[in-house]
Amino acid sequence: MPDDSYGMYRTEVRSRAGDSHLGHVFSNDPESPNGVRYCINSASLRFVPYAKMEAEGYGYLLGLFDN
Repeated sequence: MPDDSYGMYRTEVRSRAGDSHLGHVFSNDPESPNGVRYCINSASLRFVPYAKMEAEGYGYLLGLFDN
């Protein structure tokens, strides 16, 4: 979602399921190799070990990882 608060132009990142604020994505960042920087709030992250992904409901994402 576009977010122009505090005099900055950025894009708000929201969760798919709960529509909760996760952080922001910035375009044209000079320090990023591709010009895009994701600034995700650490409180919105939860580490799920690969071995527990299926049991935690993330089995549909297993194909994204190399074994």
